[in-house]
Amino acid sequence: MTDWENSRKILYPLGVTLEKDGAVIMAQAEGENAALLLYEAGGKTPCERIPFLQENRMGDVWFLRLENRDIRDMEYQIEVDGRVIKDPFARKISGRETWGDGSREEGQVRACFPAERFQWGDDKNPRIPYSDTVLYRLHVRGFTMHPSSGVKHPGTFSGVAEKIPYLKSLGVTSVELMPVTEFDEILRNDEKADGKIGAAGMTSGESQRLGAAGNAFRLNYWGYGPSYLYAVKAAYGSGNGISPEAELKTLVKKLHQEGMECIVELYLTGKEAPDQVLEVLRYWVLEYHVDGFHLSGFPPLLLAGESPFLSEIKLFADNWNELLSRRPAVGYLAPKTGKASVREKHLAEYGPSFQENMRRVLKGDEGMVQALAWHIRRNPADHAVINYMANTNGFTMADMVSYDRKHNENNGEENRDGSDYNYSWNCGEEGATKKKKIKKLRWQQLKNAYLLLFLSQGTPLLLAGDEFGNSQEGNNNAYCQDNEISWLDWRLAETNRQQLEFVRGLIAFRKAHPVFHMDREPRIMDYRSCGRPDLSYHGENAWKPEYEAFRRQLGVLYWGPYQLKEDQTEDDTFYVIFNMHWEPHMFGLPRLPQGQEWRIVCDSAKETADGAFSKENELPLKNQLHTAAAPRSILILRAEKKEPNKKEPKKKEPKKEESEKKEPKTKV
Repeated sequence: MTDWENSRKILYPLGVTLEKDGAVIMAQAEGENAALLLYEAGGKTPCERIPFLQENRMGDVWFLRLENRDIRDMEYQIEVDGRVIKDPFARKISGRETWGDGSREEGQVRACFPAERFQWGDDKNPRIPYSDTVLYRLHVRGFTMHPSSGVKHPGTFSGVAEKIPYLKSLGVTSVELMPVTEFDEILRNDEKADGKIGAAGMTSGESQRLGAAGNAFRLNYWGYGPSYLYAVKAAYGSGNGISPEAELKTLVKKLHQEGMECIVELYLTGKEAPDQVLEVLRYWVLEYHVDGFHLSGFPPLLLAGESPFLSEIKLFADNWNELLSRRPAVGYLAPKTGKASVREKHLAEYGPSFQENMRRVLKGDEGMVQALAWHIRRNPADHAVINYMANTNGFTMADMVSYDRKHNENNGEENRDGSDYNYSWNCGEEGATKKKKIKKLRWQQLKNAYLLLFLSQGTPLLLAGDEFGNSQEGNNNAYCQDNEISWLDWRLAETNRQQLEFVRGLIAFRKAHPVFHMDREPRIMDYRSCGRPDLSYHGENAWKPEYEAFRRQLGVLYWGPYQLKEDQTEDDTFYVIFNMHWEPHMFGLPRLPQGQEWRIVCDSAKETADGAFSKENELPLKNQLHTAAAPRSILILRAEKKEPNKKEPKKKEPKKEESEKKEPKTKV
């Protein structure tokens, strides 16, 4: 065999690559001898053992070609020096089709040969800029598992696909799926999802179950742990005559048909070879047409961020500081503006700073005005930022305004797990309440939270169910809760219809006005001679913001001429008043050009009727120089042309009585 022929063998990726008349297996195995074990589907013993030849080995990688064989329904394992191991690079796994099956044995879990071809047709990635993106994060199982979801295949990829019309109506542009690679959801004894050891014993919680041997186990519900990175979670398939792989591809294709993106969260343990992580990312882009990745755990960020193959793929991570420090400063501008640009941003910071700071702003902590001003405008030139008020690990938005402390008793760890720093406020009573005053305040605080999120630059992320008040009963770390604590109760979408419509209207409002989602960070200067800076800060007096530690209020002016709407006309000018104090405050209003006036778009202190953010409901301010903001409220004012004053008809003076008539002068 020539050197050239031998070098061709190592061009295949690890795992199985299908060919017309068979397949190529690239197996990683540390040992002296290796062999491929073939099984009939469900067979207990191998039906064939095929040794790997030493001449077909490079380092710890072995090469084998199977020719003229029908392997579509077969399973395989790798034998190394007498030990049987599973292929960590398998494209498909059998034996885990049933979710939470504690009776299965690990020997039943085997690698399979992917046999089907998916017809993508004219599928195209939407490639939505970060400035136009609205993210929605969901758990495939929990999103539709509740009986109230109304889908045919609850807890599956198909169930998520059935909810695409709902997501479209909400205004979502991109869906982030929590881990969907093949992980073992069974956590036996005291094993925890992240590898840490939990408390011993069983609790009465729904999270505790019994395996075949009577041993207690919990569920790695979220999926954070070791997994087969190439394989799709089989238990997320519906089993409705379609494989889980094809089902996920169908979901991605349907999202693309609606102009929406699919982002996949990939959890990495840090034990993976960095070059293989890149292979995994390339595989998911090519095989599943995903639009981006949320790299959680311990990913090789330098390699992923610098990969030319992934330069147009969205990549989320906690921070990219090490990578960005190696790059020269460049300006990233969206192509639609027609300005010079190096390339569109594809890296995004996915950290908790927005959540932590804005929750403190929301509850009225001291010394947070500068943090508010910073997050409102933050949108770096070299990377995007993902903003969220709630995420998987922590309180939901409804619980953020309903609980002061965590309630993770059913996790089986005596409430010791989960963060003690939630930056939440229960508004006067812990948990559910019937008091109208508290319920009203919670609703007002929720409106404030939505406004803080969607009126900030950067890319907003909404945790599934937060739009209609989903609660986890104060559990801030539901990693093992496969029950109604983690499942979305879709009845709340009707019960809290007003809340849902507020969010839907707010998202549409944000999309319609690019001043709230600019493609670059505002400069806080008048660089186009428009008469005002693109963004400016104000206080009790216009143009004079106050940043003292005791301040809890800030005015922000968004000057419309700096941004163009879709119809290429200038955007409107807005003035947003943030009063997070428990007392009312007066705000000075920036003077508008002649012929314009300030009108109220939204006041979170007032009950919001259907049709929120509608121009028809806007009312002009009586005083155009100052206005009062109610306690814990956010006001949105829009600059509009004054309506012409209608001339009122002159009032006729009443006829004077005869006695009131002036008497004539008498002569002396």
